[in-house]
Amino acid sequence: MNNTIRYTKVAVILHWLIGIAILALFALGWYMNELPKGGDKITNIDLFDLGLYSIHLAEAATSRTFYFNLHKSIGFTVFLLVGLRLYWRLMHRPPALPDSMKRWEKVLAHGTHHLLYLMMVVMPATGLLTTLYSKYGLHWFSVPVLPGLDNAGLRDFFVDAHELSATILILLIGLHIAAVFKHQLIDKDNILKRMSLFQ
Repeated sequence: MNNTIRYTKVAVILHWLIGIAILALFALGWYMNELPKGGDKITNIDLFDLGLYSIHLAEAATSRTFYFNLHKSIGFTVFLLVGLRLYWRLMHRPPALPDSMKRWEKVLAHGTHHLLYLMMVVMPATGLLTTLYSKYGLHWFSVPVLPGLDNAGLRDFFVDAHELSATILILLIGLHIAAVFKHQLIDKDNILKRMSLFQ
C-alpha cells in the first residue's frame, strides 16, 4: 500500500483526465441540448461552429445526433476510467491529510471525496441507462456496444436521474475546487502538490 505525501502517478493522471472529461461533458451537454431537433443530415460537422476543425462522418447525421453520440461516447469512456480509478484507489492508500487541518476540515474533506466518487459512478451510470432504454442504444465512437431497448418511461426516468446527478456532481466539484483555493491561498499548505502532474 502506498503511504507517501503524494498520490501515485496513475492516480494523478486519472484524476486530471476524469476531471477534465467531466467538465467537458457538462459543457457538451449544455451545448447539445440547445441544438434544435430535426434539421438536415450532413456528413461534415464544423466542430462547435468555430471554423477551426471539421469532422467527416461516415454516415450522414444531424448536428444534434452527432453531439449526442459524442456525449455518450465520452461519457462511456469516463465510466470506464472511473472504474479504473476506483480499483486503483482501493489498491493504493491515499496520502494522509496535513496535520495542520482541523478535525472538521478532515471530516468534510473525506465526506466530499466519498460523495465525489459516488456521483462519478452515478452520473455516467444513469447516462448509460438512459442510452440503454432509448431506441438508439450506445455506439462508442461508432462501435456498437449496447442495443436500444426503446422504453420511453424508463428512459425519461433515467434522463431526470442523470440531470439530477449532474447537478449534484457539479456542486461537489465546485466545493472541491473552492477547498483547493482555500488551501493554496489562505492556508498555504501546498496541498495541491499531492495531485500535481509535476514533481
